[in-house]
Amino acid sequence: MPNTWILVADSGSARVFTVDSPTGPLQEREDYASPEARVHERDLGSDTPGRSFDSRGHHRHALGKEEPPQQRSAMNFARLLAGRVSRARTSGELERLIVVAAPEFLGLLREALDDQTRKQVERELPLNLVALKPQEIRARLPERLYSEFVKH
Repeated sequence: MPNTWILVADSGSARVFTVDSPTGPLQEREDYASPEARVHERDLGSDTPGRSFDSRGHHRHALGKEEPPQQRSAMNFARLLAGRVSRARTSGELERLIVVAAPEFLGLLREALDDQTRKQVERELPLNLVALKPQEIRARLPERLYSEFVKH
């Protein structure tokens, strides 16, 4: 039987579930929390780019693109989760992946997954369900999570 994982996540926390059949209940396997997600933006520090004066005049300009700390934190968390899923794929723990993520975080996860792991994604659902109980999450997912056959 294929090893199917359901990754349920938002920018601050994630849970990994397994399921034994396309219509079966979820069994929680792992959970993750981004320590940065609980910190106020003002406390994350600043990666604000430096500023420079024009060679002529008194105008100042930013030296680089500014990235909000919360966005950087979410990207780091997406990379952490993608790394875990990739390791599970290469070790044989994972054959099929279903991603259920808050809409604003789903794109970051998609970008963070490597090409081979992305091929294992059976389905993506833009839903923020991470705080719900497993049976509540399952009730909000399609009745059949995947087809019986493993994708190659």
